[in-house]
Amino acid sequence: MIARLLTRAGLVTPEQRAWAWYDWANSAYFTTVITAVFPAFFTTYAASGFEPARATARFAAMSSLSVGIVAVLSPLLGAIADYTGARKRLLAVFLVVGASSCAAMAFIGEGQWQLAAALFVIGNVGVSASLVFYDSLLPVVARPEETDRVSAAGYAWGYLGGGVLLLINLLWILQPATFGFASAASATKAAFVSVAIWWIVFAIPLFRRVPEPAGHFTGGRGVPATAVAGAFTRLAGTFREIRRYRQAFLLLLAMLLYQDGIQTIIRMASVYGAEVGIEQTSQIAAFVMVQFLGIPFSFLFGRLGPRIGTRPALFIALAVYSLATVLGYFMTTAVHFFMLAGLVGTVQGGSQALSRSLFSRLIPIDKTAEFFGFYAVVERFATMLGPIVFTISVALTGSSRSAVLAIMLFFIAGGALLWVVDEAAGVRAVREREQELRTAFHTSAQSSKHVAPPR
Repeated sequence: MIARLLTRAGLVTPEQRAWAWYDWANSAYFTTVITAVFPAFFTTYAASGFEPARATARFAAMSSLSVGIVAVLSPLLGAIADYTGARKRLLAVFLVVGASSCAAMAFIGEGQWQLAAALFVIGNVGVSASLVFYDSLLPVVARPEETDRVSAAGYAWGYLGGGVLLLINLLWILQPATFGFASAASATKAAFVSVAIWWIVFAIPLFRRVPEPAGHFTGGRGVPATAVAGAFTRLAGTFREIRRYRQAFLLLLAMLLYQDGIQTIIRMASVYGAEVGIEQTSQIAAFVMVQFLGIPFSFLFGRLGPRIGTRPALFIALAVYSLATVLGYFMTTAVHFFMLAGLVGTVQGGSQALSRSLFSRLIPIDKTAEFFGFYAVVERFATMLGPIVFTISVALTGSSRSAVLAIMLFFIAGGALLWVVDEAAGVRAVREREQELRTAFHTSAQSSKHVAPPR
């Protein structure tokens, strides 16, 4: 039954369905741990001895540290994966690291902020690093003309999976006695364990069904003796070749800008909402609404991309985000907050899914994990610049409303860069690379015929 549902959703092969299950699996960490539950758990329980402002500062420092670690590691990890042909194995390593740290959050005691901070950083690194290898498998399970549909279906499936477990976890935390928990704190710890189990169990189909691409050794002279040395060599080569994949590079720059705007809206919405008087219960309800609204609209964008073009569909998403910043500027009531959340919910998953699929079509097939390592760097740094601009805007104008309106600049600038991305030229560069690989393979095969086979 579920297989038929996924097939109708656009995941038509067993490999595509297995790949999408990892979106379902890891989304639980993002919804329950990163967004909805752990921040409040940290400030009110793990850092209970601190002043609220100091606890918030500690949490911000933890988030920045995890972002920095992933930004440094991602390109190298991607290069190692491509060089050794070990994407799934490395994905498994970081899955175990992330899920184990998540489960270990059950042992955090009141006031043990150091343990909570360490586990949160390790968990964030685990989930973010695993996505480098997961995203790089998209071109393995989908042909170029399928990537928009498959990527969007994965995001939609992830929204559903993360939303289902989040609702269960929130019920536990809000009504602990009903579910046999001694307190909200014990229910919260059980929620962290449930995320770890959910993450591991629903990742299994990917490891069983999705093929592991072979490693792409450079061959010839000077092949490095170790995977790490080979990875550094590949990274150096990629930096030299980056002009050849100019369209992918331009897309990364565009994403760095418009993803900054997106992430600023996501991260500052609750703070700004509280400032203008939106109650926490309304904010939680709006977040849940965004989670489930993202399901049908992710599918919609997955269909829209092939019909009108991926870039035009992305321009629509950026226009909706710009409208959301205008609404945020005038927001005064909970109704306005729900309207803003509704706008974000219609484009959040679709914009991310189409960005991922477009990028996958503009990168060389033998370096997908490596290039998605750079993609991960952009995603991580896109969480940093927006809040800084928000803070500066408040300092200059004395108003958070002006800061909200300033976020529109990220969408305008990102859209302008996206406008100059030439998808056709990028695809031609990738096809030329594929032809070179085929020629090199045939040349190597012909040469091997003149070598006596081993006995």
